[in-house]
Amino acid sequence: MNVDNIARYRNYLLPLADCISIVLGYYLVSVLITDSFLMQPTSAVTLNELLISIVLAIIVFQIIFRLSKRYSNIVRYENNHDYILYIVLSVISSLIVSLIEELILHMQNPSIKLNLLTGFVIGMILISYRMIIKYVLLSDVVNKGINYTSENQKKLLIIGGGYSANDIIKTINSTLKGQYDIVGIIDDNRKRLGYSVAGVRIIGTRNDIIKVCEENDVDEIFFSIVNIDNKNKKEILEICSKTKAKVKILPSLTELITEENLYHSLRDVGIEDLLGRDPIELDNHNIKSLIHGKVVLVTGAGGSIGSELCRQIMLHNPKQILLLDNYENSLYDIELELKTNHPNSDIRAIVANIREKERLDTIFEKYCPEIVFHAAAHKHVPLMENNPTEAIKNNVFGTYNLVNCSDKYNVKRFILISTDKAVNPTNIMGATKRLCEMIIQAKDRESETEYVAVRFGNVLGSNGSVVPLFKRQLANGGPLTVTHKEVTRFFMTIPEAVALVLQAITYADGGEIFVLDMGEPVKIYDLAKSLIELSGYTLGEDMEIEITGMRPGEKLYEELLMNEENLESTKHDKIFITESMDFTMDEIENKLDMFRKIVDDENTSKEEIKETIKKCVPTYREPEEVNGDQQ
Repeated sequence: MNVDNIARYRNYLLPLADCISIVLGYYLVSVLITDSFLMQPTSAVTLNELLISIVLAIIVFQIIFRLSKRYSNIVRYENNHDYILYIVLSVISSLIVSLIEELILHMQNPSIKLNLLTGFVIGMILISYRMIIKYVLLSDVVNKGINYTSENQKKLLIIGGGYSANDIIKTINSTLKGQYDIVGIIDDNRKRLGYSVAGVRIIGTRNDIIKVCEENDVDEIFFSIVNIDNKNKKEILEICSKTKAKVKILPSLTELITEENLYHSLRDVGIEDLLGRDPIELDNHNIKSLIHGKVVLVTGAGGSIGSELCRQIMLHNPKQILLLDNYENSLYDIELELKTNHPNSDIRAIVANIREKERLDTIFEKYCPEIVFHAAAHKHVPLMENNPTEAIKNNVFGTYNLVNCSDKYNVKRFILISTDKAVNPTNIMGATKRLCEMIIQAKDRESETEYVAVRFGNVLGSNGSVVPLFKRQLANGGPLTVTHKEVTRFFMTIPEAVALVLQAITYADGGEIFVLDMGEPVKIYDLAKSLIELSGYTLGEDMEIEITGMRPGEKLYEELLMNEENLESTKHDKIFITESMDFTMDEIENKLDMFRKIVDDENTSKEEIKETIKKCVPTYREPEEVNGDQQ
């Protein structure tokens, strides 16, 4: 039985434990008084009287504790005030027991001293085991998070040995346990040297900061001095800037709990708050061995998924990361961010178009990437319906170029970022992504490179997703627009999506399409309605939802699996693998020849393009057919 299961029975277990504590307390005190471990009757207290005292104490303690609502406390959040109250209530309960014995039961040997001493002992026992429970519960919460090892622990140095440092250390030990290894505290008061704050030693003054950081490979410095003049603050920060550590200035607790700062720390309700499920946590501890020391290429590096991929890849210390994108502004942003956060890493930003094979050849020949994450794609469904040849050129032939370069230049693993819209597609974008999946599965059969795809649903907060759209519409006073009242989608956060991508490479043998268990699909209309209400508006009065009608190529319900695919489980209970389909590169080349003819002719009609797609992607259907079946 784990901690969670035990916690369900706390209303029964805590009173029972208190009763046992009362018996133990009386036993220990009787031993002290009678010097007898067998509790033999003595001239001071008989065994019968002792048993009566214990029964009375159990009754009185339970009444007093329940009247004072002690069992309403959440044990893990109890503090010194609660512990003092336990002692006070225990002594009061013992005093009441003594009064009952003397005034009501007329016991011959009233034992007020025994009861009062026992009350104090019982109070200490109650505090002791509650502190143990608190420690176990907090440790259990921490253990459910990221498993930190000595390799990925951050070395932390704290500047300032006051109250803020004390609070920081306690917070780290209770909720961030294992994430930081605190090497020590810096304080300019030399009289404090050698003393400890919350168990952490003060090891030097500001003059020792550089030496301490070099000797301990400090990763982060927390500046926790609140009452300091600007001159001294500047001097200390200048010293910190000469180290390799990242410096964070922490506000005081007073600053945090002031009305103004507390208000500004609040945020608006987000779509992610309304999904009705906890974010999916993936175990990525095996990723480090695959990425560490490797040259990694990320296409579409400036996009929502691509940029998050880059951030998480950098946590595993690649030898070099290549950021490839056709849009210079977003590429510049992610390059600047990564270089700021990882100043000693080899980060190269490359402006290039994946449609240009010669340019890709030059890049692959020069840098020799070992792992390729392919996130570059045209993904907006309505736009691609109106610009189908662009979707084909970029998604299909861009992927084809990358796949061939990866084979030619001996890339170890190639990971395609796919989408649930590739499953039984009803739009141009989804069909092109399905063809990309077919390309990598076919190429995997004849190449030493391991080609895999990762398929997931809508990503919260990505460019063009429903989240920023709803936020803009809400800020502008509405209405919130939904295409159909019954439209449902699978959702995941950007970090979840990227974690899945990285997890996929730890299971890859080549040719797989990885699918994430994304929970239950969510109605877009219900999300919009909840967001309106939780933002303080009333639907139908001061905020509206407008049904705009289905967009070109849009489905009512997205799918993660085609009828002909079967799922295989992996070591992770949220990740599955689809059954590999039988495609050959000869078949793919024939399909691509058909596409080459239509993209080279700008006068090709949309109907001709769709007919070609139907021949090349057998699962493609018109949205009217699918939505008619789904309604």
